[in-house]
Amino acid sequence: MDTDTCAAGVSQDPIERLCGLRKRLHSRPELRFEEHFTSGTIAQALESYGYAVEQGIAETGLVATLPGKDPGRAIMLRADMDALPIQEANDFEHASRHQGRMHACGHDGHIVMLLGAARALKLQPQLPGTVHFVFQPGEEGGAGAKRMIDEGLFTRFPADAVFGMHNWPALPVGSAGIRPGPIMAAGVRFRIVVQGKGAHAAQPHLGRDPIPLACTLVLELQTLAARHKNPIDPAVISVCMLNAGHTDNVIPESVEIRGTARTLSTGVLELLQRGMSNIRNGLALAQDASISVEFFQFYPATVNSTAETRLCAQVLQDAFGADKVDVDTPPNMTSEDFGFMLQEKPGAYILIGNGSPGGKSHNLHHPNYDFNDTAIPHGVRYWVDLAHAYFRQARGGQAIG
Repeated sequence: MDTDTCAAGVSQDPIERLCGLRKRLHSRPELRFEEHFTSGTIAQALESYGYAVEQGIAETGLVATLPGKDPGRAIMLRADMDALPIQEANDFEHASRHQGRMHACGHDGHIVMLLGAARALKLQPQLPGTVHFVFQPGEEGGAGAKRMIDEGLFTRFPADAVFGMHNWPALPVGSAGIRPGPIMAAGVRFRIVVQGKGAHAAQPHLGRDPIPLACTLVLELQTLAARHKNPIDPAVISVCMLNAGHTDNVIPESVEIRGTARTLSTGVLELLQRGMSNIRNGLALAQDASISVEFFQFYPATVNSTAETRLCAQVLQDAFGADKVDVDTPPNMTSEDFGFMLQEKPGAYILIGNGSPGGKSHNLHHPNYDFNDTAIPHGVRYWVDLAHAYFRQARGGQAIG
């Protein structure tokens, strides 16, 4: 598809406006559950398209609904809104104005692609079923999807299926990846505190040094992923922070260890958590030490259902070309709170190409990352085509005609 032409009923002028809006959002990034400017900007755009907007779900989340001919049929399309606590290194005009905050994951692009689809579908003949456009806060570590669900998302906006997407710099613009089953990992973060007894470095026998015990613990954690689960089940435990002491001649009172565990199965993740607790108990007993383990920010695996994956794959192939769509893309060990929605409803999550020619794109969460605006019409087209394709099916996922 030519990125300089209209996509699925969207003229070039609206695409240019979406690009401008994307840059404005990029310059004003907001962290999880603080997306007040972002949410307000989205609401203004939707209202200008003729939508009534339900705001204040999970603090800053909002939903707009396009009624269909049959109120008993509905789908939900979701985009995330929040930025990351990263200092942007870019110096272009639309770089972040906010110190230590950055749209380093492309959620600004996700927003405008869904807005473009909302506008396009509003201008077209009424669909057989209803489409709910969901703009979700707090994806980056805040489990915003779960908060929206807990606050009645599916009760207030009933849907038969849910769909999400994420830009992917490793894939060129105009391509996409999808797979049935897990496409993003289950994840949990952990905090371990090894409590010892401080002493002078020259007199370790008068204290209880927590540092060797913490080092042993870090090494033992690696055996969980390597030896305590089926080797064909992907899993990773990464220790990313280790804090201890304030000077070089004093044994500290305690050591703090922080990290994350990721698997493609929620069951395997639970196995790793039990293993971490067992290691903690064993080392604490053997060394007469106090060790605490805290798990937080749990995300389930993002698991695509088979029928919806098949439908999305066909939509992508029709839009981009069969050779541009990997229908068995490798799963990723990153986590995504869209998994909470897929626990409630069938649906599918895709990776849409956002890479520049020559493979020069910065990866997600990089301080020089920027969303590639040439992907916007591709994302708009996918959403619009998906809505039409879904409602061409009879109930139960059988194609009509």
